[in-house]
Parts: sequence; structure tokens; C-alpha cells
Amino acid sequence: MGFLDIDNTTKSYGAVEVLHKVDISVVEGEFLVLVGPSGCGKSTLLNMIAGLEEITSGEIRIKDRVMNGVHPSKRNIAMVFQSYALYPNMSVAQNITFGLEMHGTPKAERDKALKEVAALLQIDHLLDRKPGQLSGGQRQRVAMGRALVRNPDVFLFDEPLSNLDAKLRVDMRTEIKKLHQTLKTTVVYVTHDQIEAMTLSTRIAVMFDGYVQQLGTPKEIYDTPENVFVATFMGSPAMNVIPVRVAVEGGVPQAIITDSEGQEVSLAIPQPNLAAWDGRNILLGIRPEALTDPKGADTDSRHIVAMHNRVGVTEPAGADTFVTMTLGGKDVIARMRADAHVAAGEMFEFAVNMEKAVAFDPKTEARIKP
Repeated sequence: MGFLDIDNTTKSYGAVEVLHKVDISVVEGEFLVLVGPSGCGKSTLLNMIAGLEEITSGEIRIKDRVMNGVHPSKRNIAMVFQSYALYPNMSVAQNITFGLEMHGTPKAERDKALKEVAALLQIDHLLDRKPGQLSGGQRQRVAMGRALVRNPDVFLFDEPLSNLDAKLRVDMRTEIKKLHQTLKTTVVYVTHDQIEAMTLSTRIAVMFDGYVQQLGTPKEIYDTPENVFVATFMGSPAMNVIPVRVAVEGGVPQAIITDSEGQEVSLAIPQPNLAAWDGRNILLGIRPEALTDPKGADTDSRHIVAMHNRVGVTEPAGADTFVTMTLGGKDVIARMRADAHVAAGEMFEFAVNMEKAVAFDPKTEARIKP
């Protein structure tokens, strides 16, 4: 039993079920991120936790108290919205303490809480300003301050950084992580940005089409995705998913793949369970960083395989060079060192870390587990 339990919960609009039997247990102090594309159900689930949407079936419990039918104001949760939702006619100080005032908190307590939160968020100098006089990042800090000042059981964030520019989004992401590490609060955070999900969370629920596709730590989600959707949604650039044929040679499963010239290449896969797929097709998942130049390969791996292939396009990106080539009839991306000597059109020796390869069933697209 967790601090926040989402137990077999569904949501329907008429005959259409949009959330299907969601089961998530969040421990106290955890930072859970709900991530997925638009329309996957993540904001609907957040609104159900907040009480803004009714639950069709199942239960949501906070501190073992059933929340079904409980008014949002009685749930002791605080929500930070994408739009900030600040009162334009109130000062920053008034915006932060308004909720406390509505709950009858004495002024001395309100002032003390305001002082502590303003110092924590470094907005002491903004308390007399109106929202219209603030930048986007400052408004977001005020919205967070309004949530923090209430000391709720659970903080809910609904895509709070999506209105900010790229640099400010990175800065605010760091600030939110620092706050969580300082306060040890319980957070449920919705985003469509998988980088936000990976960097902020202690656990991630990847959602698609109303289902939780996978629930796990960022490392589990990244290294052992449950299916092709999770594999290609999480990671930038996305995991390469390549059709291959399995052939067992000398007792070792090999991935037989066509190169840019249409010739077959054999890559040994250190997964003995794939021997059962001998002569059959699978989908082979390889992250771009596991497909690199020999000097950039993981020296700790015992399964680096050399492969010659023709380079299609090179894209210098500062710390990395991204190389696109053709494998299995598909465009595949390799991530190399910034100073890797590689040119478009040339034959190049790639190093493939097959220890990091993931196999998927081509019919179900589920991971083939050891």
C-alpha cells in the first residue's frame, strides 16, 4: 500500500473508455511522472487524482483514505497548471497566500509561510508586483509558491513548463528537482516531454491509448522497454528498431541484417533465449549510443561487434556527431564522439554494443524477455 494508490481505475465518457484499469502505487516522497503523447490519458488521470474528473470505476486513495467523490478542496492536494492560473489583479504575495486565507489560516501563519516559500523560490523581491509585471519563469515560481505554501499531501503538476522557452525550461526543471530533493514531497507530474520525464522522476509511467505501457525507474524504462512504443518514445534520438532474422550459429543466436549495399551482416546477440527464434524474424532495438565509432565504444562491454556500412548523412551537434545510415532497409541513427572522423558516402567501421540490444516480437511488439 502506498501514500497515493490508483487502484484498478477506469474513466469512461458514455460508452467510450479512455482510461483502462490503471494500477499505480506511489510511495511517500516519490516523484512520479506520467508521460505520453497528446490524448494518451495522462492529464485525465491527473484530474481524477485532483477530483476535477469523476472516477468511473476503481479507487484512488491518499494516505489510505478513499478519494472517490471527495471534493477537490477536501483532498489536501495542490495543483500547478500549465497556464499558471494566477489572479491578475492580486500581488504576488496575495496570489501565494489566497488559498490559506480562504481556509481561515491566521495572518501570522500566512505571513510566516509566505516568507519561507518566497525565500525558497528566491522571489522575495517580487512580492509586491502583479502577475502582468513578471516573466514566464517568475510566474511559474509564483504558481509553485502558491502550491508549496499549503503544505499538501500530494503535489500535482500539469505540464508546468510547456509555455516556457527552451533554456528557461531546462533551468526550471533543475529548480523543480532541487525543490523535490529539499522538501521530499510526493509529486505526480504530467508531461509529453520524455527528457523532462527522465531527468525529474524517481519513476515513470509511460502512457499510450489510455493504458500504462510501462511503469519503472528511468533506467528500467530506457534500458529494458516493455514494447516498441516505449522503446521509440523514450530517448532522443529514439531507439533504432530494425527488422532482422535470427540464425543460430555454433549455439549463438545471430541477428542477420542487410546493410546499405543489400548485403547480409551477422551480429551475435548475447541472449541465449533467442535460440528459440531460429529462422524467424524479430525486431532488434539498438540505442544510438550503442552504435558508434570504435574509439567511442563502451570499453566495459564484452559484446562489441564490428560492422562495416556506408554513411548516409552526418550531423555535427556539438558534443556529439549523429550519423544516419541504412540497415534492414530503414534509416538508423548512430551517436559518435564530436571528433569522430566520418564523412557522408564513405564506408565506415561501426562498433555495435550488442549487450545493449533489445529484442521485440514483430507481431505483438512486446519485448522478448530472457
